[in-house]
Amino acid sequence: MRQVIRKWFWAWEFDKEEQWLCDMAAKGKALISARYATYEFEDSQPGEYAVRLEMLENSPTSPEGQQYIEFVESTGAEYVGRVMKWVYFRKRTADGPFELHGDNATRIRHLKGIINLLRPLMILNTGAGLYNLCIGVGLNSAVNVLCGCASVAVTVLLGLGLKKLNEKKKQLERDSQLFE
Repeated sequence: MRQVIRKWFWAWEFDKEEQWLCDMAAKGKALISARYATYEFEDSQPGEYAVRLEMLENSPTSPEGQQYIEFVESTGAEYVGRVMKWVYFRKRTADGPFELHGDNATRIRHLKGIINLLRPLMILNTGAGLYNLCIGVGLNSAVNVLCGCASVAVTVLLGLGLKKLNEKKKQLERDSQLFE
């Protein structure tokens, strides 16, 4: 039986999203499609699949993105879907462990990619928010003030997310130095 669940995760919560998808698989709900905040599952054996997601450096439709997807599929994983640069894979647990980030260097590179995506968004939101607030106050426009406040709120959320990602990255860098 197919089931659609709508659930929102922020980009910096990718590990939480991945864990939720694995928990669903452990309950016998295999991911068959992933779109914007929409996940489609079908019944399977509990624990039959492990799910992994990754943000690619290039678009999944680019030659580089397609090459990476084909590489992961060559390991026995199935491509399930994508959301912007995020790609979703599942692999039968009977086929062995399923890791996309096997070492700290690839985990750090993955985090840097997410940070490099979010940082410009935060800067643009800051600019849009300040611009709308200035226009709104100058013209006494409630709509602009409201839009400015919303942009500032998104900027704060993005800033908190970037802080979490940077903390994870720094911890991985410290761990890497311990083993060198």
